Amino acid sequence: MNVACLTFNPVQVNTYVVWDETLECVIVDPGCSNPHEEAQLKAFIESKNLTPVRLLNTHGHFDHIWGNQFVADTWNLKVEAHTLSQEIMERGPSQGAMFGIEVPKAPSIGQEIVAGEKITFGDSSLDTIHVPGHEPGSIVFYSEADHFMICGDVIFNGSIGRTDLYKGDHQLLIDGIKEKLICLPDETVIYSGHGISTTVASEKMRNPYLQ
Repeated sequence: MNVACLTFNPVQVNTYVVWDETLECVIVDPGCSNPHEEAQLKAFIESKNLTPVRLLNTHGHFDHIWGNQFVADTWNLKVEAHTLSQEIMERGPSQGAMFGIEVPKAPSIGQEIVAGEKITFGDSSLDTIHVPGHEPGSIVFYSEADHFMICGDVIFNGSIGRTDLYKGDHQLLIDGIKEKLICLPDETVIYSGHGISTTVASEKMRNPYLQ
């Protein structure tokens, strides 16, 4: 699989486009917040001759779902996320207001993703790992074959997702990372919702929250 990262909106969210040789792709956490960013995403997909077939959200915070309506309308896709993220998605405008940002109402989840589900597209699949704590519905998309995960705001390079937001749970997040993610192969690349990528080996060795 190929993984491309585009960074959008005032909160600098990483939006991921994942595709294989069939040129079918999934879009994960579309954060595009204005017509210029929407055009950037569309131009990238068209430049690779890709066909988006699924719209996936790692969780429901406003910065990660900002472009859901655009992607759903442009490629006729349903929003796919864990059902526990629905309430968080509905709070998008009030979340944005906390940061002085005007955020539009986002579409509802059209297809529930359950823990352990395989997300299939083209000739590929991603495993779904539920890791709550940053948000109750936070999920990670993991490829054992291609040694990477897209984890939203669960874990970052040298840090973890914040847990002081609505329904955050610090200990639950730490336990989930240790029990479900850091046990994966050392070479697994971690593509986070913000910032640069890292690896399981690196985070095991130097992430101060996991020592």
